[in-house]
Amino acid sequence: MTDSAKASLPIPQGNYLPATRDGDQIFTAGMTPRRDGTLILKGKVSSAQALGDYKEAVQLAAANALVAAKSTLNSDEQVGKVLHMTVYIAADAEFEQHAKLADFASEYLVNELGDAGRSTRAAIGVYTLPGNAPVEISLIASAAKAT
Repeated sequence: MTDSAKASLPIPQGNYLPATRDGDQIFTAGMTPRRDGTLILKGKVSSAQALGDYKEAVQLAAANALVAAKSTLNSDEQVGKVLHMTVYIAADAEFEQHAKLADFASEYLVNELGDAGRSTRAAIGVYTLPGNAPVEISLIASAAKAT
């Protein structure tokens, strides 16, 4: 999946911006796996379900965050580096594979940006997410001159 093929600039679901920028730093809002404004998957991540069943949703949330970050760039810029990613996972109480689920997002960013997509991250289990989304991803990135 490439961000240009599968994601478009997410429509805010409230009174906020998809991304903001201060100097060369870019901060995205939390992005859920929405395509054309609709969640492609709802409900908690289940410990009884195969991790692969969540891959598309996790990668779409990452793609939405990347598209939001790119929306702050000037025409002569690119994402220089993903500095940090936070992956929020709404999961049942028995779920323990947060890091493995977050790996789908990390994999996506590295596939899109190469080594510039490799970052620090936090994978956090939560009780619920907006709209009953299973995952929400936010990024901190830097802007750089396009090469």
